[in-house]
Amino acid sequence: MKLNTNSNLYTFIYASVLVIVVAAALAFTAVKLKPMQDKNIRVEKMQNILKSINVHADFDNAEDLYKSHITNAFAVNSKGEKLTDVKAFDINLKFQIQEKIDKRILPVYEAVADDGSKKIIIPLRGKGLWGPIWGYFALNDDYNTIYGAVFDDKGETPGLGAEIATTWFQKQFVGKTLFDGNKFVSITLYKGGKGSAEKAGDTKHGVDAISGGTITSKGLEKMVKADWLFAYKNFLAKNKK
Repeated sequence: MKLNTNSNLYTFIYASVLVIVVAAALAFTAVKLKPMQDKNIRVEKMQNILKSINVHADFDNAEDLYKSHITNAFAVNSKGEKLTDVKAFDINLKFQIQEKIDKRILPVYEAVADDGSKKIIIPLRGKGLWGPIWGYFALNDDYNTIYGAVFDDKGETPGLGAEIATTWFQKQFVGKTLFDGNKFVSITLYKGGKGSAEKAGDTKHGVDAISGGTITSKGLEKMVKADWLFAYKNFLAKNKK
């Protein structure tokens, strides 16, 4: 039977076949590309972890450098207890931050810097102005002093909130401490531009906030105090020297 190309039935059949073909092509492409996409995400994560200990890796050597510098990876709970049978690298912080603190599974990485010193790397997750922000703190083996900091964002405003991903901002955290004696105080961001933390007299736990990026700065401060890093307090306190 020959269909009338001007009929509604022909139009319906043609559109249905076209939709099925396009959907099948997209599904096939997605399946084929997924391993590559997953690898890109994995490698980028390795690069950021390594960057926190000042090891800069490109796409081709990131996995090798990760294996040589990351000596151990494990998870802890909010009590500071190590959890068994958990792959730290596979923990999705996007879901963990939605859990109550006492229910979270918290990744920890032990690393060796280029100078042979031991570092402890803590992943970070929070919320900025337009979406999630994240990063890593690398601590010295005193479990207190920040050796390196890396931050990134999904969609903060360029020139304002997106400045958290810049070197000048991240370098401020180096040498700061998370504890004041035995009290967990973490890091405070001071408004007022460069030099604000120094003017406030907080040289141990303070950094300068981003001018014009107030909401992002507040989000980052929450991330390294109450919303996320606070969950690691007991783990850090137990090991602090």
